[in-house]
Amino acid sequence: MDDREQVDAMQPRPGDGAQATQTTQTNAARMPGGAAAVIQAWTQRLFAQPSQALGAWFDRVDPGTHRRVKGLRLVTAYGIAAALGALHDVTRDVHQSATLSTLAASIALWASVFEAKTTRAESSRDLALLCIAGGLGAAVYAALFPFLTGIGRAGPEIVLVSGAFCVGYLKRFGVLGAGIGAQIYIGQLYASAMTLGPPDVPAIGVAVLIATLGSIVPRLLSGPAEHPALLAAFTAVPPVPPGFARRWPPEFVMGLQAATGALIIVALNQMIGLEESEWAITGCTFVVAASATATVQRTRQRIVGTIVGVPLGIVCLPLAEHAPLVVWAFAALAMIVYAMSLPERYDVACGAFAFILMITLAADGIHSVPYLFARLWETVIGGVIGVLAALLIFPLRANRAEAK
Repeated sequence: MDDREQVDAMQPRPGDGAQATQTTQTNAARMPGGAAAVIQAWTQRLFAQPSQALGAWFDRVDPGTHRRVKGLRLVTAYGIAAALGALHDVTRDVHQSATLSTLAASIALWASVFEAKTTRAESSRDLALLCIAGGLGAAVYAALFPFLTGIGRAGPEIVLVSGAFCVGYLKRFGVLGAGIGAQIYIGQLYASAMTLGPPDVPAIGVAVLIATLGSIVPRLLSGPAEHPALLAAFTAVPPVPPGFARRWPPEFVMGLQAATGALIIVALNQMIGLEESEWAITGCTFVVAASATATVQRTRQRIVGTIVGVPLGIVCLPLAEHAPLVVWAFAALAMIVYAMSLPERYDVACGAFAFILMITLAADGIHSVPYLFARLWETVIGGVIGVLAALLIFPLRANRAEAK
């Protein structure tokens, strides 16, 4: 055999690589300890590599680990408030005691989300105010519930219109004001979901006390390890020319846009009946931003995140029935992702929260796939109505251009 034939014989042929790899794996499995090596390789591929990728993403999004600390604080606040609200000595004299734990935990959770101070004293003060605002919103809904039930199926939802206005208008008073407005709406939202009435007002007061304790204790423990980032939706509205600001303050316009969109959704629910109209109202309320362009961007991000989060949560439905502990562990991890991504990646945050909502609803016994998918299309409805309100009702961009 000459040199050219030797070179041709040494060159690899098509399919030799795959056959060699398969042969190597087969031989490795036949060798002593080879099966263990194959299992270890697959374990590395299925668990270790995704974990490393997730850790790398955490380090890239949150280099100083401050947002991860806040995410852990959110989970802790929710857990403390839920545990205190479930104590028999606390709930035995409370009307509808079964709702106390959920209401207290929800108020504590969202108060911790909206709080954005750096010192323990200021954070504790703001957390107390935010919890009170959540209780105030729930109490307003409960007090007005008997007077609105006769209007129709969507009658009590009219209260959410006032909360939607507060979300926009109270941004006039800075980050704390924006958080208080959001908490008022969220208190109304949970009261609507639980159909609270006047007899439940004392329970709401107890829930506020539990939520205040449950949210402040983790903040006192986190201390200087947490450097909260301002949420884009709650930052101050850019200044406008004085003449324009005197006639139509931007925050008033934002509140008017959100309230008008919420009122339209209430009317739609009255006419055609929506599966969960509160989801559409919430989507409309929280996508309204300081300009029409920003509203469109937030709407797109919210819809994209929901499109990803809802199917992922529905895929985990079997776990909710057979492994609820795993489901709650996933929910805690998703809440940490939510806290990390909310300041800069609204789409990721919306996807994480949609995932949390799906698996927690499933853990509570709701397994209807059409009902869970309603979160997706009602988010689209709310987002589209929010965009239309921002474009048609005193659009801030157009008014600013005219004022100049």
